[in-house]
Amino acid sequence: MGTFVTLSSGQRMPTIGLGTWKSSPGQVKQAVVAALECGYRHIDCAAVYGNEQEIGEALALCVGPGKTLRREELFVTSKLWNTKHDPEDVEDACRTSLAHLGLSYLDLYLMHWPMAFQKGKELMPRRNDGTICYSDTHYRDTWKAMENLVDKGLVKAIGLSNFNARQMEEIIRVAKHKPVVNQVECHPYLSQADLLSHCQSLAVCVTAYSPLGSGDRPWASPEEPSLLEDPKLGAIAQRYQKSPAQVILRWHIQRGVACIPKSVTPSRIQQNLDVFDFNLSQEDMKQIDSFSCMRRFIVPTAVKDGKTVWRDAEHPHFPFHDAY
Repeated sequence: MGTFVTLSSGQRMPTIGLGTWKSSPGQVKQAVVAALECGYRHIDCAAVYGNEQEIGEALALCVGPGKTLRREELFVTSKLWNTKHDPEDVEDACRTSLAHLGLSYLDLYLMHWPMAFQKGKELMPRRNDGTICYSDTHYRDTWKAMENLVDKGLVKAIGLSNFNARQMEEIIRVAKHKPVVNQVECHPYLSQADLLSHCQSLAVCVTAYSPLGSGDRPWASPEEPSLLEDPKLGAIAQRYQKSPAQVILRWHIQRGVACIPKSVTPSRIQQNLDVFDFNLSQEDMKQIDSFSCMRRFIVPTAVKDGKTVWRDAEHPHFPFHDAY
């Protein structure tokens, strides 16, 4: 797998993209400009990140007639949020993201989660006790509405995020336009080996979010292990004269996984792209595979009866009860 992966739609998606989750307004514009300047051609966005307008400002500076990049050189992904799963809301949600990004089409549009929340303007509709208000809209019905976006030319392809294998197969069984991607949390502590081989057997590309273990996640606790500081990883990185982050990204690429590392630091943005000039040996790949301990960092949690629990575990479409 080189600098691109070919999706089942025939599109070429750059293997490394810039992630924009947790990139705060005021930072994300310069991060996108820096990324485009140093060679990134894949930007991963989502409505719920609340920064698509600023990303649009960066794209307006760099992309289009008379600018350094043509639109067709760029691969832009966005995602449908949980409150917009009602089929009648899907097109409006997509058009809002397009307007914020200043684009006439998206290369890829993902269903962010299989779980629908109560429709409306609130991103996190809550009851008085703080619990989320769910909706019983089924992701199969949402998918049908997303297929219309392809037919209308608003998006080139559609895909999934945070879906388990069973849910993905349910979509594929009814799909006119098949999902081209399943974007999931994936890193050496959560290698997703079973889901990855399942996706590959169905010609669905896996994109890893939080590919470096999301050390800056807002709810990280000091007793949780830090992937980038893992001494075994540090020893491998030293042998290749690369950073731990570069070794992890190379591990993903050699497994056939696309990655969207997030950074707002220009030197790191550049470093995360400099992963195509070395190869990890079979032994080192196997050693990094052995780090996996099913440690999921990116699941919204809540405190219930004094215990930290998965916030949405009672949603009928919560994806993480299945083994993969």
